Amino acid sequence: MLEIKEIKINYENNPMGLWGNPQFSWVMKSHERNVKQTAYHLQIATDDEFTTLAFDSGKVEDEQSAHIVASGFQMKEATKYFVRVKVSTTAGDSDWKEAFFVTALAGPQSWLGKFVTAETIADKDNAKGTYVRSTFSVNKKVKEAYAFTTGLGIYEFYLNGEKVGEDLLTPGWTAYHKHLLYQTYDITEFLVEGQNGVGASLGAGWFKGTMGFIPRRNIYGDCTAFLGQLLIRYQDGTEEIIATDESWLGHDSPVEFAEIYDGEIYNANKEVPDWSKGPMPAGDWKPVEVVSYDKEVLQPQSNCRVKAIDTMPARKVFVTPEGDTVIDFGQNMSALIEATATGKPGDVIEIWCFEELDKDGNVYLDNLRGAKQAMKYTFAEAKTATYMPKFTFMGFRYAKVVSWPGTPKAEDFIAYAIHSYMEPTGTFECSNPDLNQLQSNILWSMKGNFVDIPTDCPQRNERLGWTGDAQIFIRTSAYLMNVYTFFDKWLTDVAKEQQPNGAVSQVVPDIITGYAGDNWLMSQGTFGATAWADVAVIAPWTLYLTYGDKAILAKQYESMKGWIDFMVDYSEDYIWSFGLQCGDWVALDAEEGSYFGATPEDLLCTAYFAYSTGLFVKSLQALGKEEEAKEYQELYQNVVDKFKGTFFDENGDMTAQTQTSYIVALYFGLVPEGLEEQTIEGLKRLLAKEDGHLVTGFIGTPYFCHALSQNGALKEAYELLLKDDFPSWLYQVKRGATTIWEHWDGIKPDGSMWSADMNSFNHYAYGAVGEWLYRAVAGLEIDENKPGYLHSIIYPRIGGDLEYVEAAYQSIYGEVGIRWEVAEDTVKLRITIPVNTTATVKLDTEQIIEADGLDFVEKNGQMVAEAGSGVYRVVMKR
Repeated sequence: MLEIKEIKINYENNPMGLWGNPQFSWVMKSHERNVKQTAYHLQIATDDEFTTLAFDSGKVEDEQSAHIVASGFQMKEATKYFVRVKVSTTAGDSDWKEAFFVTALAGPQSWLGKFVTAETIADKDNAKGTYVRSTFSVNKKVKEAYAFTTGLGIYEFYLNGEKVGEDLLTPGWTAYHKHLLYQTYDITEFLVEGQNGVGASLGAGWFKGTMGFIPRRNIYGDCTAFLGQLLIRYQDGTEEIIATDESWLGHDSPVEFAEIYDGEIYNANKEVPDWSKGPMPAGDWKPVEVVSYDKEVLQPQSNCRVKAIDTMPARKVFVTPEGDTVIDFGQNMSALIEATATGKPGDVIEIWCFEELDKDGNVYLDNLRGAKQAMKYTFAEAKTATYMPKFTFMGFRYAKVVSWPGTPKAEDFIAYAIHSYMEPTGTFECSNPDLNQLQSNILWSMKGNFVDIPTDCPQRNERLGWTGDAQIFIRTSAYLMNVYTFFDKWLTDVAKEQQPNGAVSQVVPDIITGYAGDNWLMSQGTFGATAWADVAVIAPWTLYLTYGDKAILAKQYESMKGWIDFMVDYSEDYIWSFGLQCGDWVALDAEEGSYFGATPEDLLCTAYFAYSTGLFVKSLQALGKEEEAKEYQELYQNVVDKFKGTFFDENGDMTAQTQTSYIVALYFGLVPEGLEEQTIEGLKRLLAKEDGHLVTGFIGTPYFCHALSQNGALKEAYELLLKDDFPSWLYQVKRGATTIWEHWDGIKPDGSMWSADMNSFNHYAYGAVGEWLYRAVAGLEIDENKPGYLHSIIYPRIGGDLEYVEAAYQSIYGEVGIRWEVAEDTVKLRITIPVNTTATVKLDTEQIIEADGLDFVEKNGQMVAEAGSGVYRVVMKR
């Protein structure tokens, strides 16, 4: 039996708010093997009965089941389209499978609404909340209705007293003056016959709130505002538009204060009952002011919005040795706490969020630096109240109860972990419980830091989109979740924030360039840092590998080229360094008191110069830009030759005797011919010097296990992974970590803390080892020549005394999976290959005991087989 399990539209399920001809893909399922698609039939209609077709491909004889574009489809704005697909395969035909999408507005010319605010210039330095509202009448039967909404600041959209949608922190954080997102909602079910109330609740957010470790306010503007446009289609064929304008009214909300870093203060005495319902509510409502804003920068956001994803009830409430009442949620996360208490007028709920207890078991706030992370609610009447902040978020595992009416109990508190909604795609489990906890820690650090942009940390007064962290982690993140939409959105800002000379900022959105204040580090330069700026090339390439979509390379082409050309312009004889380089950030081989690792800047810069140029060449080839590819291939070879001739001495040793120098030379393919064995021996020697421990920072750590396992040192790679004393990944696990730390010694062996100025306990960069768990331990690898797992390479690296490993990745074609299990002198494997794809299975063995129909042949000391789709059970001699 063959079926289509799901249809993806622009990599998402039933997206709301598309513009531009979308891509379609579908996942097929069959119990048979070697199943290939032979034809497909795609239809798009404006009704779910498919009687009014907007596109009909007819039967197309084609194997392609991803990146399908409906050529000739003429999209109309603000329209719900129904999609269905059926396929023919070598295993038979499928039934129709259906999906839908809703289109956004066609462009700036379609916006009739105006940005309106309830604030004045006197509120420039005020972080209060406000309401804006209006009314309209519905006197005919409604067929369908849509709302298109955005804000300057954070907004929540309401109709008739109900919040529309589940989104949080909309419209998110972008380079607002260059790129502002708006959201699309189906509001048909929210409308009532007669008078309707419409409104928005607004907070400062990233737009005008205090942001950055060099604190600044009003970075993008000095007042919050809302833009909304409702389109109502009636059953009689007429339409009506309701849009924000001067007729709307404004009022202060009960939110007296709300900031991203500091939390929220809510005073129930200032509540305005039924403020967003039809009849005019009580209160001192005043006319709004119109805010001038360029609608050319507006773009629709179809999916991947921040939501409350995981519900985390409090584990326990306890009293610390110093007498503080503390809630333990059991998991470090980005979240919002919902608190329920019974109080009387004037009673206060006040809670401070934090990450860790100190060595004596007391509240530890120092690493929050300037961030308060507090929530406060004041009762207006005797009642049981439930309160959760709306215009902030916190990074925490614990919370200190500062004020509470009565005695707080665990059941009074629920935390809702928030992040951009991305479909989970990867699972990894093995026989080692510490590795399973590490996998969990990596995933939770991703969740905690993928709150609209890829941040460094979610707790202190920073939470910025550091490009280096994102570059290091993107391949791991692409195993764990469907990150295409998330990074596509953020890479738009990477390009828009790029300097005219092609340099890429260290943070995106860029709020630090030109604003160093008295911060020495930032005064040295905030763009053009190797491994940070290289995200402009590495991230699009990684998305292309993972999803097989050339569109991301085409979209980011100018940005990629700009960064490569910047390195060319600022290099001398193919060696380059520019401004402030972060280097092997916070490596343990740094000098005492320094953040900068011991590996020389020019070595690291030139290594990345070569690596990114090589990826750019591959990107050009994928885009069919052959002449340009030849030009940059010559550049690539010149940089590689220069690296080899400069950073290896006459004895064949590296000039810099650091772990990271050897790692990048090996992983980036920069070792002179014939010196591969000597170089890996050099790395093993430096590893042994540290008793098998790493002393690497942000640059060396992600590639360490790869550099070892790809060069005949699998045993050493596993030993490194499985170290559980300081410094190591599992040291953190043994210390009870539930996320990845910023520093190997965030909590030192004696229980004391690393310096409080930069000590996040939720910082995903070192979680990049997750890539090695999937690519090497499990062996789920991508074929660059057929990306997106159209052709997979299944190459598990057995070791580490693991009894079993089970991993799977939900690709755009379906599940690619493996389970391997060691049984005395054999290894049993179960391999899953999705329909319409193929795989090469490579096994480190001399004998296949059971092949399950696969034809294994010996190649270079391995047993290799080509496989079509299906599930295979193989047994090999260990």
